[in-house]
Amino acid sequence: MTGSPRPVGPRSLAQRREAARVPDGLADVGRVLLLVPDPHARFAGVELDGRFFADGVVTGGYGVCSYVFVWDVHRDVPATLDESLRRYADRFGDLRMRPDFATLTPVPDALAVVCDVEWPDGSAVDIAPRTVLTRQLAALEERGLVPSIGIEHEVTFRGPDGEPLTTQPVDYALGGTERLRPVLRTAAALLDRAGLGVESARAECHPGQYEIVLRHRDALAACDDALLQQFLVRHAAAGHGVTAGYLAAEQTGRGSSGHVHLSLSTMDGQPVERRRLNSFLAGVLREARALTPIWAPTWNSYVRLRTGPFSPRVLRWGTDDRTASVRVAGGDEPRLEFRFAGADAQPHLVVAALLAAGMTGLDEDLEPPPEGESCGELAGSPWEALAGISGLLGPEVTAQQTSLLRAEIDAGLESVSDWQRDRARSRS
Repeated sequence: MTGSPRPVGPRSLAQRREAARVPDGLADVGRVLLLVPDPHARFAGVELDGRFFADGVVTGGYGVCSYVFVWDVHRDVPATLDESLRRYADRFGDLRMRPDFATLTPVPDALAVVCDVEWPDGSAVDIAPRTVLTRQLAALEERGLVPSIGIEHEVTFRGPDGEPLTTQPVDYALGGTERLRPVLRTAAALLDRAGLGVESARAECHPGQYEIVLRHRDALAACDDALLQQFLVRHAAAGHGVTAGYLAAEQTGRGSSGHVHLSLSTMDGQPVERRRLNSFLAGVLREARALTPIWAPTWNSYVRLRTGPFSPRVLRWGTDDRTASVRVAGGDEPRLEFRFAGADAQPHLVVAALLAAGMTGLDEDLEPPPEGESCGELAGSPWEALAGISGLLGPEVTAQQTSLLRAEIDAGLESVSDWQRDRARSRS
């Protein structure tokens, strides 16, 4: 089976629902992979027999353990878990996955479908990343607007020896990338078969680094497909005995981004007035520091923010300026490129945070600062990020992000790194 190409451009929630039709022949599919985005920019998955899926799961859903939305990166319940979230891990009960048939995607040996989740009584799971994003999209539609989103993720390929597959920067290069070619051919074939709609691919500015960009699309599709792309790229890499890494900073000064390109349209598909886009931009700039835990969820994130030359912490905007934290691009129909997030950030939460912040600017008719003028900085450490964490996405999401960032800090403080060993040797 080959995937249908994803529709390009904005699409309302109602249009997505209309497109989410159950296809014929599901019982003939050998395996179906149910996927749920977790807080760590990856999927939790359950593989089912195709006939079983068609006979009951299509209408009745299927269970997934509730702790997937509060677990740490090692899939343990952190000691830092906020008491308000204890119900997710007190009995390790089931939530119900509901397949979103607008997401059907062929992956190796299975047909994948991304799912929403609900409690057994049918109520929403407030901290599920897809739920968080859907609520912000609904709120934006109440204001008569719908976004189109493009997400850029940079990936670093390393060989079995742990070294990057290119030994020098290969930004825009054709030569010098020969060791990347076998895995890139496999990845391109998988992405094409999945119908994910690649726009461009190129070597990037750090050793072993590459960027594959999907075409812009509705927000849910953009975020789901960013994770599907990572899944398929990692699968391709494993088949060649190499690794595909999405660290925010592979080394000091070597950042990998999760840039988000965002444009706004009216519900009838017309580009939004520049005045309203400016107000959206102003709201994001005002709220960006308090949302740092979303852009920078890991200890490693702050290495990127502090040392990455194209990972600006200073909050300012500029026209076609990649040194600014927000780049305005696109000419007569401008879009905003938000350069805050690293490759390790959870895309659904990143886009939800941008929408929530932008809507504050729309509601208050804010004006952005003059072009090029600084209006603050993102937090420079996880402690700073925690101290000023935003409640813009709701109390449960704030508790979730606080719990996970505290767990990340504890894990970092309880580990021994090469940096510590080097410092000790220097004292001898």
